[in-house]
Order: sequence, then structure tokens, then C-alpha cells
Amino acid sequence: MRAERGPLPAAAGAAGAIPLAERLRPHHLDEVIGQHDLLDAGKPLRVAFESGQPHSMILWGPPGVGKTTLARLMADAFEAVFVQISAVLGGVKEIREAVEQARVAQAQGRRCIVFVDEVHRFNKSQQDAFLPHVESGLFTFIGATTENPSFEVNSALLSRATVHVLQPIGEADQQALLARACEALGAAAPEAAAATRLIAYADGDARRLLNTFENVVRMVGPQTIVDEAVLERCLGAQLRRYDKGGDQFYDTISALHKSVRGSNPDAALYWFVRMLDGGVDVRYVARRLIRMATEDIGLADPRALRLCLDASETYERLGSPEGELALANAVIYLAVAPKSNAVYTAYKAARAFVQQDGTRPVPLHLRNAPTALMKTLDFGRDYRYAHDEADGYAAGEHYFPEALDPPPAFYHPAPRGLEIKIAEKLARLGELDAQAKKAR
Repeated sequence: MRAERGPLPAAAGAAGAIPLAERLRPHHLDEVIGQHDLLDAGKPLRVAFESGQPHSMILWGPPGVGKTTLARLMADAFEAVFVQISAVLGGVKEIREAVEQARVAQAQGRRCIVFVDEVHRFNKSQQDAFLPHVESGLFTFIGATTENPSFEVNSALLSRATVHVLQPIGEADQQALLARACEALGAAAPEAAAATRLIAYADGDARRLLNTFENVVRMVGPQTIVDEAVLERCLGAQLRRYDKGGDQFYDTISALHKSVRGSNPDAALYWFVRMLDGGVDVRYVARRLIRMATEDIGLADPRALRLCLDASETYERLGSPEGELALANAVIYLAVAPKSNAVYTAYKAARAFVQQDGTRPVPLHLRNAPTALMKTLDFGRDYRYAHDEADGYAAGEHYFPEALDPPPAFYHPAPRGLEIKIAEKLARLGELDAQAKKAR
């Protein structure tokens, strides 16, 4: 972040003043705090800046870690026209306008960088609209996202852009950022314990750290030394009660998970609200609920996973606090749902078996035979098409490698929920297999 020397002007407290985070935004690459894996000497983005050859990229990282700043700095470094689009507010119209601006820049002999903030919000057709222009070199594309681009960005666009992963700003870098903020505001440095709590509250988000500290200084005055009592008074319920990454954070998520597993909806809801009250990233809780649905409920109630995915999507659309109610629905549903870790156990057992067993050949009757040569080699010969068999089941057919007889059994349905029915079906199929073997 760029430091402005000297105390904060008196007009800074007036309505419409530029926020501290914006005033401290870096104007040069060397002023950027954090992202050492990308920006230190010899690292990918440093090399890109120094090479004079910009490339299309996806900047993936949490909020407030410098995605927009890096895109702007790249435009400045290459003297390129900078066109910014918000995928939340923009659409096809904004994309067309960006393309037109890029063409004007090209006609003037200038480069153009099109920066799409929250690119994961664009749908497939909107993302596809960039492809021909990226390929033709009309502009350099930079997308910023807080979501995993493997899932949220089209593979065609992803293949034409380099993904750079940005990390939360580390504690030492945030300390340096606080020092810059104190200088810019003409404020006294906060006490060490207060600085630690501010940094924990910011959770690696530089913008959040600067905005919070600026608000505190405005409330108490630049000459007041900010201690923990001042923070409590100024921030109140906003102040985190645990640090992400600390023992209390993991203890709390463990309590939520175990309350769900223990089928106690009241305790699960309590720990869920405790995490929200502590300032946790709600998306993290949503991801943990999805894990609980697969690990602790599984096929005993397959609806649980879908409900958690829907709740997560609802939160993405509504945000806080409205979207949190959808997650509360998921918490209670998971707690009262029938429990089974049969799939989780089966998966681990299968992985362990394969790792120690080695690679066995696929039986000939299970191999695909798309060519005449493969058919002469007996690929697919004697395969029994289950849909042509009685009850849609090829009784007695063998699907494991030849030498695995009897085959291993990994999956043992739990006597709860839908898995009761699954167990009954598997038992019935097993009887048909036994009868078929006797008839041979």
C-alpha cells in the first residue's frame, strides 16, 4: 500500500473523503505489501512486470489481498488502458463496451487490460465472450475471484489464462501496514495487544484492517493510544472473539461438527451462531457443512448434501445476514438427519487397498472395443448388458480383476435412513449372484 506522508488533513473527516485504504493503495510494485510468493525477486508476477510482456491471468484469493491493486499496477507498468468491469453489476453491455475501448486503444497503438472483478459471477456465455479477443490479442484479460477458478471459471477461458494464487496478508506485513496507517493518519501506534487483535479481526484482509483502524482513530482522536479497551468500546460485537487459525477457532468448528454428528440440533445451532458472532468467514462454515453432509450422513440421507449446496448458494446470493438463515436450516437438518459414515469408511478402505495392492489388468469382458482390432483381441467379449437381463441385473457377473475372487467388500450400509433400503437391495442382489453361481 502507498503511504502518504504527514498527518491526515482536517478535511479528511468530512463526508466523501477518500478512505484510508484507497489513499494507501500502492502506486508502484515495490510499495505492495505481502504476496511474497508472487512478487519477490524471480517470482512469477515480478518476472511478468519486469519482462514488459503482460499475460492474461486469473488472480485467485480472499478479499483485501491486492487483486485489484495488482491489475491496476500492471496497467500502469505497461502504460495500458485499464478497463474495469464488475461481474456483479455488469453484463453483456459492459463487455461490449470494454471490447470497443480496447479497439480504440489498439488503433492508438496502446495496450489494453480488461479487469473483471469477481469473474466467477459471470455465466458461461458471458465468460465465453472474452475468448476471441483474448486469443486475438486485442486485450490482456485479468480476472479476480475469491472462488476456486477450477469450478467457477470456464475451462476454455482458464486454459488461456495463468492462475496466480494470492494469500491472506501475513501478520508481519499487517504490522507494517498499520505503521503506514499511523503515519498517514498522524495517529499514535496502537498497543501491541490491540494491534494483535486488530490483525486477527482483519483476518488477512488489508482493506478491512485499514478501514477498521481508520474508524477507530476517527472515534477516539489521533492522539489517543488505542488499547484493547478502546477496541472493545469502538468495535463492540464486531470484534472477533477468536483468531482464525488459533486454537479457539478450531475448537469451535470441532464443537459444531461433533454436535451435528451427535444429532443435537440445539448445540449445533449454538456453535454455528458462536462462529458467526466471532466474525468467521461464513463461506468457510458453508464448506464445513458440505463436508459434514458427505462424511457423517452420506447415503443415509442424500438430500443433506443437496440442501447444504443450496444453502451455500443462497448465502452467495443474499449475503449476510439474510443468507445465514439458509445455513442455519442446513445446520439443523444435518443434526437431525440419520447418520452414516459408511461411504466415508468405504472410500478410505478402497484407497488403502488399491495403494497396497498395485495395478491389476482390467478383465477383457469389461474393456471397451471401439475398433475391429480390439474386438479380435476379445475386448468386450461375453460382456452382459445389464439392461437386457431380468430385473436389469446381470446376476453372477464379475466386475473386479480376475484374481480378486472372492472380491473385497468395502461398503457396509449403516442400519439407518435410506441405507436400510440400500442394504436390503444389496442383500437381494447377493442372493441372485449366489443362485447364478450354483446354476453354472
